[in-house]
Amino acid sequence: MEERRRAAYVYGSAAPKVNDARPERVKEVHHQAIRRNRERVNHMNLGMAMVLATAVIMVAAMLCSYIELQADVTARAKHITKLESQYNEMKLANDEKYNRINSSIDLDQIKAVAIGELGMTYAKEGQIVKIHDASQDYVYQVADLPEGD
Repeated sequence: MEERRRAAYVYGSAAPKVNDARPERVKEVHHQAIRRNRERVNHMNLGMAMVLATAVIMVAAMLCSYIELQADVTARAKHITKLESQYNEMKLANDEKYNRINSSIDLDQIKAVAIGELGMTYAKEGQIVKIHDASQDYVYQVADLPEGD
């Protein structure tokens, strides 16, 4: 069997010519069909060109719109970051001023001025009137409170 394989091998670079037994007319029709198919594939009609051109224009417009939106989002993100930075700086400055004001208040001085200069005294047992109103944070006085000496 090995000898048979060796005998079937053909040395050289050219393949042996196959005997084509088809009639000449069949070959010609076959070649014409192949040529027509190639022409159909290679030839694009005007309608198909318009559809493809429209599709390309639409895709290009969508890409431009997308890039514009991305640029807008990036610009807004930078603006938000800048505003957050300003907010943090203002909050720190505000907290600093608040702490400075609170540390400068002397409650003993206020008490001395209120009692000594303004004549204020501490409230006595019957002078405190408690008003309960859970619906609001503030209570507005619309009438005089009863005097309790």
